[in-house]
Formats: sequence, C-alpha cells, structure tokens
Amino acid sequence: MPTEMEQLIERIAERVKAEMSAKQTMSVVAPLPEVRGTWQDQAALDQYLGGADRVGTDGNTPDVPSNEVARRIDHTLLKADATRADHVKLCEEAAKYRFASVCINTTWVVLCKQLLKGTGVMTICVVGFPLGAATSRAKAAETREAIANGADEIDMVINLGLLKSGDHNAVFDDIKQVVDAASGRPVKVILETHLLNREQKIASCALSKAAGAAFVKTATGFSGGGATVEDIRLMRQVVGPDMGVKASGGVRSAADAQAMLGAGATRLGASASVAIVTGGTGKGAY
Repeated sequence: MPTEMEQLIERIAERVKAEMSAKQTMSVVAPLPEVRGTWQDQAALDQYLGGADRVGTDGNTPDVPSNEVARRIDHTLLKADATRADHVKLCEEAAKYRFASVCINTTWVVLCKQLLKGTGVMTICVVGFPLGAATSRAKAAETREAIANGADEIDMVINLGLLKSGDHNAVFDDIKQVVDAASGRPVKVILETHLLNREQKIASCALSKAAGAAFVKTATGFSGGGATVEDIRLMRQVVGPDMGVKASGGVRSAADAQAMLGAGATRLGASASVAIVTGGTGKGAY
C-alpha cells in the first residue's frame, strides 16, 4: 500500500501533468523553435509523470568508504572575486585529491579545462547562476558557449519565479532548452530547495526529470540555505533510483558528506572539499 508521501508525490505529479496539458502554448518566454521540447516530448513527460519511471526508495544507503567520497565531490569555486590564482589552486587540489570535478563560472572554463587535462577530473560550469532568472535563450546560449569551451557538465539554476507562479510549462521549457543546448552533456538543475515548499520541491524534481536533466541539485549556496537530509530523501524518492541527486550548500565535513550520501545523494557540491576528505571542517564560502 502506498505511503502517505508516495500518495502526495502521485497527486502532485498528476496535477503538474494536468496543468501542463491545459497550458500547451503558454510561456512567458518565447523559446527558439528548434530547441522547444515541451510537446514533442509529451510521451516522455506522460510516462514519467504517470509513474512508469519513478520507483519509490527510502533514501537510506550504507556509508560510502572514505577513500571513495572524493570521487563524489564537485570541488566548487563560484565567488565573483575569485582570481586566476584561486582557480589554479582549485585545479591543483582537485587533481591531488581526485575529486570528481571542479565547478566554476563560465569565465574560467578554458583555463580549468587546460589545467585538468589528463587528470580525469571534470570541468563543470554553472548557467543562469545564481538567480536562475535569465531568459531560456540566454541560458541556452551560455550553455553552448560553456560546452564549446570544454565544459563536461552543466549546473543550471531553475527559474524560481516561474515555478512559484505555477507555470510548469515554462519551467519545463526552460530546463529542456538547456538540456538540448548541452548536446548530451549531463545537466543538473539547481532547485534552491530551502526557498520552496514541499509541493514545489516535488514538482521541480518531476519537471527536471521529465525535461531530460541528469541530476537535481539542492542549492546554489548563495541564497542563505543549503542541503538537508530531509530534502535529499524527498528528491531521491521523487526522481527514483536512476537519476542523480546532488547535495550542495552547507556540506562542510566528512560527517555532512556521509549524511547526504546516506540519504540518497550521488554527488556533493562543496568548497570545503579538502576539509571533507582530510577530516576537518571547512567554512564553506563558495
């Protein structure tokens, strides 16, 4: 028998599906025809929101061995005043500790890609960061530039204003345009979960998966909140076992990392990465 949470997720998924079906032509953004994905992908949307791709999970997994935690970390530097020297240090640390990636702003993609060549460390670029309020065309253009410059993955910020307005069709289009512009590279959708109520968290996860994103991610770290175990468990339950979940914002120690991974996260975003893998506690200033 479905749990109360599973029933809530199903109700919200059905509501999102109905609202999008009723608003097929509504969007405050005029997306480019060649990248508009909403209705050409309606079958995929119906399949997901109907539950075919969503499998419940309690989000509890065993501890990840400490020597493997580093490979789950996106070593992050997003401060506006971060210098070239700061990015060189970031890449040196990422290579030394074998982090999964560095996560940076668009300006620094070329430099970091060059510095990390041959290390096995990916270069991730944020898009629409940190507000998510740019137009879909602008986000898609930023994505294409980042990919052309060597980005391996894209972390985009969801349009919170559209989400909170209940315009799920426009939110779906916004994500889909970035997914299409990424040309097969994985896209993570940053939800700013601490600014959302439970229904909005569920809807944003459902829309992200339906639009083809590879991950949902908790937070930018720039708006006063971050990852919680409860949010990671909820996100995992909504997206099922096959989609990535990234915990970002406030992950500052090995204990924090294990808590998030245990709740269902598959990737961690942190600026305190070195402290996490060396047994300390970082300040976590992005």
